[in-house]
Amino acid sequence: MPRIYITSVFVGDQQKALAFYTDVLGFQKKMEIPLGEHAWLTVVSKEDPDGPQLLLEPDQHPAVGPYKEALAADGIPCASFAVDDLAAEHERLLGLGVRFTQDPLDMGTVKMAVLDDTFGNLIQLVELVE
Repeated sequence: MPRIYITSVFVGDQQKALAFYTDVLGFQKKMEIPLGEHAWLTVVSKEDPDGPQLLLEPDQHPAVGPYKEALAADGIPCASFAVDDLAAEHERLLGLGVRFTQDPLDMGTVKMAVLDDTFGNLIQLVELVE
C-alpha cells in the first residue's frame, strides 16, 4: 500500500524558503543534496523526523507561475499541515510576522487557518477536534 514519502511546495529561493520553513514554521532540514544551481532540499517535522518530507522545489518550470497564481487568486492552499493547538500556533506565527489570509475558523470537527509562506504559496494549518 502506498504511503506519502515526499510532497513539495514551489519556491523561488530555496535558502530563504529553508529559513522560513525551519526558523518560522518549525520544521527541520532533512536533506540537502546539491544539484547544480539548486538542491534536493527537504524538511520534516521535528516530531516525526522519519516521516513524510516536504521538498522545497525550485519554481523554475514555466507552468509553476501560472499554477501558483491561480491557486492563490482562488484562495486554495497548496499544502496542509497539522498542529496541536491552532490558536497558540496562530499567535506564535503572528508574533513572527507571518501574514494570514484566513484567521482561525472553527468548523466543528476541525479548526483551520491559512497563511502566506512569502513564496506565493498558501499553507493551511489544521487542528483536528475530537
